[in-house]
This record gives sequence, C-alpha cells and structure tokens, in this order.
Amino acid sequence: MPQPLIAAAIQMNSQADKAHNNERAHALVREAAAEGAQLVVLPEKFNVMGNTKDYFENAEPLDGPTIVGLARIAEELKIDIVAGSIVEKVPGQEKLANTSVHIGPDGSVKATYRKIHMFDVEVAGQSYRESDHEDPGNEVVNTELAGGQNLGLTVCYDIRFPELYRILATRGALIETVPAAFTYTTGEAHWELLLRARAVENQLFVIAPNQFGYHDGDRRSYGNSMIVDPWGTVLARAGDEGDAVVAAELDFAAQSAIRDKLPSLANRVPGAYSW
Repeated sequence: MPQPLIAAAIQMNSQADKAHNNERAHALVREAAAEGAQLVVLPEKFNVMGNTKDYFENAEPLDGPTIVGLARIAEELKIDIVAGSIVEKVPGQEKLANTSVHIGPDGSVKATYRKIHMFDVEVAGQSYRESDHEDPGNEVVNTELAGGQNLGLTVCYDIRFPELYRILATRGALIETVPAAFTYTTGEAHWELLLRARAVENQLFVIAPNQFGYHDGDRRSYGNSMIVDPWGTVLARAGDEGDAVVAAELDFAAQSAIRDKLPSLANRVPGAYSW
C-alpha cells in the first residue's frame, strides 16, 4: 500500500509575460514544498496566457527554459512536479501543442501528455478556437510518482470526456491531474460538479489547479482550484481570486477501502458496453 502523499495545487493569474509567470510559478512551488508537498501541480498554460500571437511568440520545446527551470527546482526540493501545461513548440509541426509535463525528484522528465480535446466552443458570447493554433494529442498517458503511485495526466477541457478518465483508471491511476484555465461562466456551472464526478466514478484523487482572473482583456478564469478525494469530498479549495497554494494529504489506504467496499471499478462489465 503506498504511503500517504501530500499534494498541492497552485492557482495563478498568468499573462503574456513569460518571465514573470515563471518567476511566480517557482515561488509558489517553493511555498508548496515548504508546506510539505511532495507533489505540486501547476495550472494550464502557467507560463503564458494570452492570445494566439502571444502563444506563438512564447512557445518553446520541452528542453526550453520553462521545463529546464522547473526540473532544477524539482531536483533541488526532491519533489514531483506536474508542469500543468505549457504551449509547446513541436519539432516539424506547424501548430503548437498544449502539453503537460511530469518532472520527477531527480529532475528528469518522466512523462509528457499533449491535450487531446480542443476547446472549440462559444461561452457567454465569446468564441474560443484552440484548434486554430494547437494540434490535439492522441495518446493517453499514465506515469508514476516517486512513491510508486500511478498518476493520470489530463488538461482542462478533457474533464468533460469521461472516457479518458476511465481509461486512465483502468490502467491503474490512483490520482489524476486536471490543470486548467476554466472559464468563469462554465466554472460557476460545472467545475466542481465535473471534478467530483470524475473522482467518484473512478474512485481516485483529482488535483485541479486553475487559473483565476482576467487574461488578454475580458477573458476570465474561474479559480477555485481544488483537490477531491475518491468519495467526492473536496479536501482543499481556493477562492475565485488570488494566487494560492491548496494542499491535502492523499490517503491511499482510505482509497483502497472505498474500492473494496464499493467495488464499482471491479464490477464493470466491459463486454456489455459496445454499441
């Protein structure tokens, strides 16, 4: 049985100034580690939030300064870091990728996940067209933390697609990360609902750091970063404004007891689900 783990979700208000965003991210990661966090998760596009021009100007490869800087901190502090997501410049690809990166306590990149579901929607009269500047990924990614816990990587809009979370869970995930820049309108309506649903139906911990406040003019993120347990209980939650570190202990023995007593994952009947 894995030992309990202290996890932290970082809430930020990132803008187009990548250097400032990275400096703030580093400070918040250090703050979380000082509070005992062994796993720290940053929000979506923590190193740059802006418009299409900002993304192309600030995109970088995985061996660029953003991930290299966090790798140094992970090694120094001996913690796992999930670099929520960065705007990745992919070699040989015209469009960018929205990429989540797991860095281990030795400073090495353990896994990368490129966001599968593109946020092409209209919300409160505003149009969002992620596919105009980003290509979707096509790989479901589980990784392993230093303590041996299986971790599933997702990003923001993915939360509306339960198939992804079920696959991660059936591949052994005990924790799933949901770094986000969830809009204020959809956040008020669905953020907590979706996070708790994914946690309950897959009986796992969900760590969901969100952006907050305004970006690029009038686009507003919801904040309310949170950590949810396998029973659907919100263990920690930030407000809708302000940088924040929210942390909680993940009790894997309690998770195992839930799965033993209410074995909904074990009781699945995959052969009956074809259509």
